[in-house]
Amino acid sequence: MDIVLEQSSWIRDYEVSGSRASDIAASIEAAITHGRLIPGTALPPVRELAAQLGVNPNTAASAYRLMRDRGTVETRGRNGTQIRNRPATSPASRSLSLPLGTIDLSMGNPDPALLPRLSPRPVIHPPLYGDPVLDPALRRHAERLFARDGIDAEHLACTFGALDGIDRLLSAHLRPGDAVAVEDPGWTQLLDLLAADRLTPLPVPVDDAGPDPSALASALAAGAKGFIMTTRAQNPFGAVVEEQRANQLRAVLKDYPDVLTIDDDHGADLASDPPHHLAEATRHWSYLRSASKAYGPDLRIALLAADAITHDRVAGRLRHTARHVSRIIQSTWADALADHTTQRLVHTAADRYNERRTALIEALAARGVVAHGSSGLNVWIPVPDESAALSALLAAGFAAAPGAWFRIRSGPGLRVTTATLDPDTQADRIADALARAVTSRSAADSGTGWS
Repeated sequence: MDIVLEQSSWIRDYEVSGSRASDIAASIEAAITHGRLIPGTALPPVRELAAQLGVNPNTAASAYRLMRDRGTVETRGRNGTQIRNRPATSPASRSLSLPLGTIDLSMGNPDPALLPRLSPRPVIHPPLYGDPVLDPALRRHAERLFARDGIDAEHLACTFGALDGIDRLLSAHLRPGDAVAVEDPGWTQLLDLLAADRLTPLPVPVDDAGPDPSALASALAAGAKGFIMTTRAQNPFGAVVEEQRANQLRAVLKDYPDVLTIDDDHGADLASDPPHHLAEATRHWSYLRSASKAYGPDLRIALLAADAITHDRVAGRLRHTARHVSRIIQSTWADALADHTTQRLVHTAADRYNERRTALIEALAARGVVAHGSSGLNVWIPVPDESAALSALLAAGFAAAPGAWFRIRSGPGLRVTTATLDPDTQADRIADALARAVTSRSAADSGTGWS
C-alpha cells in the first residue's frame, strides 16, 4: 500500500496523464520541458505506471518506447528507465529569469550594431525546378575561400546553417546508438541534437589549442564513428585549433580511416587565424562554413565541402526534403561576400569583438582569475561553484550562461558572451564580481588560493 501511495504521488507531482501511449509520452515530455522532471529522474516500471494510469501495460511500454525513439529517455539495465542527461525536448530550462535592468551576457548573440544591413537582390529571373541548386556566384566565392584555406571544393552543397549541416552529415553516415566524439565543454545545441538523434556523445576535453588528441584516441578506441571539431571560435571555450594540434589529431585519425570528421567553422569570418582543419584526414570528411555569426542569425545558410560519397548522401537527402536552400538566401550571402563595404564592416566587427573579449580576459587576469577565449564572441571562466559565481554576477547587474549547459564531464565554469560588452565600463565590474565569488568560495573550500 505504501508503494501505491508513493507512485500516486509521483503521478500527481509530475502531472503525468493519458490513456494512449502518445498522450502519456507527451505528458512526461511536457513535465521535462517545464522543469518538473529533471535529467536522471527514474521513471516507474512499466507495470506500475500502467496501474497508476489505469491502462494496459503494453500501452505504458509503448509510451516508453516512443520516448526512447525520440531521445527523451534511456534504459539503464537494472536502474530502469531514466530521463536522459540531455533529453530531446524543448529546452525551456535553457533560459534565465532575470531581474529588471540586468545586462544579459548569456545568449551568445552577435552585436546587432555590428551586423551588416543586407538586402536581397531583386528577382528578375525566378529560379525554377531543375535549375542548379547552388547559386553560381556563391559557388565562385566558396571555391575562392576554400582554395585559400586548403580545402578541396570539388563537391559543394548548401545547408540551412551549421547545425542543419551537422544533422544531415550525421544522418548520412551514422545510426541511432552510434557514438560521436565531441568537444567538452561544447556547443549546447549540438549536444541536444545528438540526444534527439539518439547518438552517444563521447567527450574530448578542449584547451586553448583545441581538442585533446589522447582523449580523441580514447573515444575512437571506444567506438566513436564520428568526430566533430570547431575549427575557430569554439563555443563556449573560444579555442582556435593550432597547426601542431591539428597535425596531432590527424595522426590519431590515421588509424581510423572510416570515421566521419566534421569541421564546424562557424566563426570563419570573425577570426584572423587561418583554419587548421581535418579535411581529408579520413575517407569521409566535411567542412562547414556558416554565415550567422558575421552576417546575422537569420541568414540560415552554410557552405559544405565534403568527399564525394558524403556530399552525394547529403545532397540526395536535400533533394528529397527541402530540395535546396533558397536562392534568395544564397544570392544575399554571395552579394555580401562580393561587396567591399560589407566586408569592411565584417572585418571591423571582428576587431571590435576581439577588443571586447580581450578586455574581459585581461581584467580577470589582473585579479588572478583565469579565463579562456582566443577568438569568437565568448569567454569561458572556470569557477569552483557555478551558482555562487552566477549569483555574484547578478548582484553586479550581469547575467552569464551556466557551464552546466555546455559540459559533459569537464569542470564547472561560466560562459560570458562579450559581443556587446563595453570594455571601458563593464569589464572591470564583471571581473570584480567574479574575483570576489571565486576567492571567497575557494577560501571556504580549501583555505588556499584558486587558479
